[in-house]
Amino acid sequence: MPDYQPTIGLEIHAELKTKSKMFCACPNGQGQEKEPNLNICPVCTGQPGALPVINQEAVKMVLLVGRALNCQINENTKFDRKNYFYPDLPKGYQISQYDQPLTQNGYLAIGGKKIGITRVHLEEDTGKSIHSAGADQSLVDLNRSGVPLLELVSEPDITSGQQAKDFCQELQRILRYLGVSDADMEKGQMRCEVNISISKDKTRGTKVEIKNLNSFRTVQKAIDFEIARQQEALEFGEKIIQETRGWNEAKQMTVPQRAKEQAHDYRYFPEPDLPPMRITTDKFSLAGNTVELPQSKKERFEKEYKLTSQQAQTLVNNKALADFFEAIISEAQSWAGDKYQAKDGQKLIWLAANYLLVELPKILRQRQETLAQIRFSAEDFAELMCLINSDDISSSAAQTVLAQMQAGGGDPSQIIAEKKLSQIGDRQKLAVLIAKIISANPKAVADYKRGQGNAVQFLLGQIMKETKGAADPLKALAIIKEQLN
Repeated sequence: MPDYQPTIGLEIHAELKTKSKMFCACPNGQGQEKEPNLNICPVCTGQPGALPVINQEAVKMVLLVGRALNCQINENTKFDRKNYFYPDLPKGYQISQYDQPLTQNGYLAIGGKKIGITRVHLEEDTGKSIHSAGADQSLVDLNRSGVPLLELVSEPDITSGQQAKDFCQELQRILRYLGVSDADMEKGQMRCEVNISISKDKTRGTKVEIKNLNSFRTVQKAIDFEIARQQEALEFGEKIIQETRGWNEAKQMTVPQRAKEQAHDYRYFPEPDLPPMRITTDKFSLAGNTVELPQSKKERFEKEYKLTSQQAQTLVNNKALADFFEAIISEAQSWAGDKYQAKDGQKLIWLAANYLLVELPKILRQRQETLAQIRFSAEDFAELMCLINSDDISSSAAQTVLAQMQAGGGDPSQIIAEKKLSQIGDRQKLAVLIAKIISANPKAVADYKRGQGNAVQFLLGQIMKETKGAADPLKALAIIKEQLN
């Protein structure tokens, strides 16, 4: 099949977590209220004569995002009316931005490629239609109506489903790092639409829109399927029609929703009830809102802590986990004191990363818990790492201690004392014990003299049995060989 070049653009919406809605004083529950139509008023329900007032905090949040995405911040901006009718849009129009958005002309680097960003602007969310299965009625919940909504429109620079997925995930991380949105796709706090066409030459093909993609995996799958569908259609001489499609999860395919012969005429015009805005440094100062963004943090973790790319990425994916890791390293440096030298310090860092990313998740899975339910402090975790590093406990004992810390909290040293998990690492003490074991097992000694290497493992096993697993196995093995030779 001849090569076709996909052209993909994204439209992404994210609900901002301000205290109040975009143009009124109603609490912003982001549509997660358990009771329908709870947080509503004449403004967000579109009652005649009700006048909107701009939420300044929402404006500031969009400016923060625009700056993080290398966008130009427009000094002069305004809101517009986007006119269309739908039952969950009570005013018959949506207050949005059109030709003078808050920010524009930015980019986000994904895998070394700069994906252009046309605009990042601000608008209000709509309500939510609820269609009762089997009932001849539809209901409208307006709790979400008027929630501040960030909209990002990318340039058509994306060329694969994987790249689109990576873009969405990186944007989610940025929104969370900035603290402007939880961007949880499962809760509808972040929503993605895809525009895609394919062609063999520089002339772009017919654009197809895919709406309501509710997970990163779905974004990738829908794009990959649509590329294959359009390629196959063109090879068989079929014509791609401009339409809106949706993703059918059960069939794992995009399906037609409605034809779209031409672009919708929303009849944009300046919102008469809101004044134009002038973005000045005194009113919208961003100087105190400098946040280390995910990509920068990942690069720093690799350089400063000498973590692998995968380790750094896994930590950075969750800001709380990345912050917890750095707190652990800081506490470990304090706890170890003068013992924290360059070599031991790096070992501590690797221990912390391994136990945080490998051992702890095992325990959480067994307990059916998440990282958000960690029950111990960074100080206690750092102490445990230092005890492992100094050979005070074995790795198996450390896993037992960590499990107990997650089960009920507590100081690692106290748990070790209560459960008698201390590791015997003192060479003199080990040498005395090993001498007794060797004396009591002449056959094993003879086997070793005849070249049977497994005799050493037998003797090590006897040491571990005698000390109930408390002996340092590496030190014990070295001393056994010394005494046998």
